[in-house]
Amino acid sequence: LFFPRSIAVIGASTREGSIGNNLFRNLLNTGYTGTLYPVNPRTQVVNAVRAYPSIKDVPDEVDLAFIVVPATQVLDVVRECDEANVRGLVVISAGFSEVGEEGAEMEAELLDLVRNAGMRMVGPNCMGLLNTAPSVSMNGTFAPVYPPAGNVAMSSQSGALGIAILQYALRTGLGISQFVSVGNKADVSGNDLLMAWEDDPQTDVILLYLESFGSPRRFARIAPRVARKKPIVAVKSGRTATGSRAASSHTGALASLDVAVDALFRQTGVIRVDTLEELFAVASLLSSQPVPKGRKVAVVTNAGGPGILAADALEANGLHIPEFSEATQSRIRANLPSEASVRNPVDMVAGAGPEEFAHVVSTILDAEEVDSLLVIHVPTSDTGVQRVATALHSIAAAYQGSTTLLSVFMQSDAAGAFLRSEEANIPTYPFPEAAAIALSRAVGYGEWLQRDPGEVPVLDGIDLEAARRVVEEALAGRDESGVWLEPAATEALLAAFGLDLPRAGTAATPDEAVRVAREIGGPVVLKVISESALHKSDVGGVLLDIEGEEAVRAGFASVTAAVAEHDGVLVQEMVPGGHEVLIGVTEDPNFGPMVVYGLGGVYVELLKDVAFRLTPLTDVDAREMVNEIRGAKLLEGYRGFPPGDVDAVIRTILRVSAMAASIPEISEMDMNPVMVLEPGQGVRVVDARIRVKPVRQGWFPSLDDLPAVVRRPR
Repeated sequence: LFFPRSIAVIGASTREGSIGNNLFRNLLNTGYTGTLYPVNPRTQVVNAVRAYPSIKDVPDEVDLAFIVVPATQVLDVVRECDEANVRGLVVISAGFSEVGEEGAEMEAELLDLVRNAGMRMVGPNCMGLLNTAPSVSMNGTFAPVYPPAGNVAMSSQSGALGIAILQYALRTGLGISQFVSVGNKADVSGNDLLMAWEDDPQTDVILLYLESFGSPRRFARIAPRVARKKPIVAVKSGRTATGSRAASSHTGALASLDVAVDALFRQTGVIRVDTLEELFAVASLLSSQPVPKGRKVAVVTNAGGPGILAADALEANGLHIPEFSEATQSRIRANLPSEASVRNPVDMVAGAGPEEFAHVVSTILDAEEVDSLLVIHVPTSDTGVQRVATALHSIAAAYQGSTTLLSVFMQSDAAGAFLRSEEANIPTYPFPEAAAIALSRAVGYGEWLQRDPGEVPVLDGIDLEAARRVVEEALAGRDESGVWLEPAATEALLAAFGLDLPRAGTAATPDEAVRVAREIGGPVVLKVISESALHKSDVGGVLLDIEGEEAVRAGFASVTAAVAEHDGVLVQEMVPGGHEVLIGVTEDPNFGPMVVYGLGGVYVELLKDVAFRLTPLTDVDAREMVNEIRGAKLLEGYRGFPPGDVDAVIRTILRVSAMAASIPEISEMDMNPVMVLEPGQGVRVVDARIRVKPVRQGWFPSLDDLPAVVRRPR
């Protein structure tokens, strides 16, 4: 696909402005190094090149065919390509799955033809692909622009955005190695491209514009490996509430498609950005500068206002602006006027020229007290931009260290030309905020590279056969909507994975409630059992700290009166003290099971202080979940409160992850609250609800094929 020795354009046209004409002309005009064959049965010549009526009439072997014919003709053309031994296809033609059911059926037939012939296909409904390598020089798109050669590869799921992306790359000077518009992704997908670019010597940075995931689980396996070699920067559209699904559990209500995408990218090291502008901002930085080693940033400017804006933006994005040492301040001050500020940010005042910029920048780079340096220039003369940019470029070309260098040239688009060469390339931005965001994303990626990925622990004390029996009995005779497990079944399923609820029993009458409470001993909790009261505390279906026969009888009457219909009451041992947290599971139809952790109790949906991860979790994933929520300090003993058993919380999260990974019927699960006791005393799962539903035929593997987390003792 990327290195064809010969190309045929089937549907190459003489009609000016048509896609077939634009595509063929682009291949000619950018100096494609192979042999080019236009195919058109209605003309003998296209753009001064001899045309052939059919691919079968081309006298030589063709490696790659671009298909630009009506959708109804594509299948016949592909059959002819198979007969002609064509190995790669780029189907530009639209009219397939994007237009409805009939088009989807035709696309499925197209894919069958391609697979059976042993070909690979980009598209259909795409803009094409290009490769700027001098050995190929292939512009196989119908876009009106051809970007400069460089080290950034990109995949776009949108053809229209692809054109805008190439234009933006040309305008900003971002060099492209390869570009692919994947269209409907019937065959070649983003995952295939990641693997192709992983070892591509032309490519150092990978950009993705995504509208959907074909196989998120495959992406989760491929992306971390690639990201450790080359940064992957992605824009994923569809962040709004329309991507959320209705759910009745706390966990489900907190989850959405975008939460799943965030979890996937966080775990795989993919740099997520919000806009195409940010995508290019990050790409410009990572394609030209070393990945920042830390969060310490220096700011150098000739204008106080932009320096303040930069400091605010950097710190708002989690970066740190440390004060320079006295020795460094003294060296900086040597060539600056007395009114200059040298602590960091360095404000050289408006009169600073290329000599002052060169002195301060080289001094800071030599001092190595920061990880990154942001240079801001506000032009004060017609020649100032060129002179300052040239001075910075000279310093960067001679610099041998690892400090990340980036610039802001305000009110000027001309600086970029003087900051780029084969010896050095300094990314430049129009405003400090854009530079700060790009730098913060790069810093986060650098921290992910340094992060210990951990390992998925092998857990003991798991009875998978018992868990399967609980689920199968609950689903017997149920439809695809599934069922919430009864309290006894919930307790049995949790126990099968080493998670125990407090002692409890069910009671259909006040007398039975008194008997169960007496057997438990001490204060108890009463919870109504009713399908209409999933959030029992919301309707008055829970009473705490009940002790004594009269109190139990009165409590039974109170909680059952809170609902119209009930199946009795759960009488449960009272667990005093501890911090309340939530640990749960929700099943995303595309991404699989996600584990959630956060503050528990009735405030979980109000505060939404939660962390999500896709299963299976490593021990590092689980610890990061505990530490990243805003309420993490509560378990550290915040403001006189007792600390919590964090290690026990992590062990519990890992067991929940193992449960979610090996019991695919679990669609939603809440353990809320989980009482976190003091260090060494563990946790107690006070309340739990689990919803199970059938999985599609063939999804669940045999017991021998289950994840190792549930098969071997530690």
